[in-house]
Amino acid sequence: MSAALFSLYLKLLVLYSPFFVLSCFIGMTRGYTLKERKRLAWRVASGVFVASMLLYLFGTHIFVLFGITIDAFRIGAGSVLFISALGMAQGKSVVQSDNLQQDVTIVPLTIPITVGPGTIGALLVMGASQPHWNDKLLAVGGIFLASVTVGMVLFLSGRFERLLGEQGLQIVSRLMGLFVCALAAQIIFTGVKNYLSL
Repeated sequence: MSAALFSLYLKLLVLYSPFFVLSCFIGMTRGYTLKERKRLAWRVASGVFVASMLLYLFGTHIFVLFGITIDAFRIGAGSVLFISALGMAQGKSVVQSDNLQQDVTIVPLTIPITVGPGTIGALLVMGASQPHWNDKLLAVGGIFLASVTVGMVLFLSGRFERLLGEQGLQIVSRLMGLFVCALAAQIIFTGVKNYLSL
């Protein structure tokens, strides 16, 4: 049970890419006080948890509504995730913040930076492929732990900024991009394998 929870937690952490989010968070909160940054960190974490829960628990209705098979969605979601991950691995900027005083909690820090199109697709697939309640409770625990971890990384953004520096943050976020590429490839291969009944 604890091994399955930890495995799920790690997968979600790779999807959320907290160090990529951290580099965006630091860039978008320049000029904020330390107190404002810390408060914003927990608002982002709670936004990530709520958005992920809604997608995981209620996303399966999308499959029924549109008549999409889980494996077809796996292929589509994996492709979107792979494209997003390529941008991360290449160090491309996701957003530009023209106005530092705007509220960046939900858009763009929660959606689409932390919970982007690929993560949304992965959560929908996960929710649709786990019909049993004990699996769902395990996933809720994993989502909660991963969301709290994202919040902790952002809460400690000042320390990470001093410790890693700008170049260190870019290296870590690019490495996370490579991990997300691998996860996306696995989702695509699973979808193709199941779709072709191999």
